[in-house]
Amino acid sequence: MFDLAGLDLDLVADALQDNSHEHRWFIDPMTGAIAFLPEDGVETDLDDTDLVWIDALPSRVWYRDMADFADEISDDRAGRRLARAIQGRRAFRRFKDQLHDEDPSLLTLWYEFSNRRALRRAVAWLADRSLVDRDAAEGFLAEHREIDLA
Repeated sequence: MFDLAGLDLDLVADALQDNSHEHRWFIDPMTGAIAFLPEDGVETDLDDTDLVWIDALPSRVWYRDMADFADEISDDRAGRRLARAIQGRRAFRRFKDQLHDEDPSLLTLWYEFSNRRALRRAVAWLADRSLVDRDAAEGFLAEHREIDLA
């Protein structure tokens, strides 16, 4: 098992968000090294290794972050605009455009909110695969609670 402080949690979070299908992310359970290979370069014999593949979480997980942010921010008007922006195709792009173009004052809060959730997911993912101690993970999650947007 690894010490949470010794792992690049941001990189694990990035891997869990990477739905591009261009890379295949993994963590080496012996060293804790996190890396990726181009999808077309992943050979079947790598599946016989001890590497732990990091499969991206479904986009609906990350979509939920946008919906929760829109629903929970204290600026009702901005929340309604953001909620409208995530309806239909290209929701992620429209959400970001809305923030940048109409509500740039919310950008820092959005990044803080989404990054915190991503790190929490990364720690939970590591604990679920017994790569970090469950008690250490729970301690991290207790210390890094979700951001209160109200």
